Amino acid sequence: MKKACPHLEDTQQHRTAPVHPSSHGCMECLKDGGDWVHLRMCLTCGHVGCCDDSPSRHATQHFHASAHPVMKSFEPGENWAWCFVDEQFLDRIPTFPGESPPVHYSAPMSAP
Repeated sequence: MKKACPHLEDTQQHRTAPVHPSSHGCMECLKDGGDWVHLRMCLTCGHVGCCDDSPSRHATQHFHASAHPVMKSFEPGENWAWCFVDEQFLDRIPTFPGESPPVHYSAPMSAP
């Protein structure tokens, strides 16, 4: 069994304050009118980006631009995290109020 990476261990054991989400949707998709499937939130800075099943994969792009290692699901009831550096998954992390939305936020409908 693989030992959890240090980034996930630190996230799991030493977080003492919430990370505040940057928005209720993918920041880049909201700016350019893009669509997303699910949202992810960076646990370093709170950037909300779309998942890799979304057309633009902004959460992964945020990692490559920032080198912030860990993101969590920004979906209701999901408290898992992913470390981009070590490519490891943690199925449950401590989550503070406001770090998981009450509902799934969908991309705004584009005008016809």
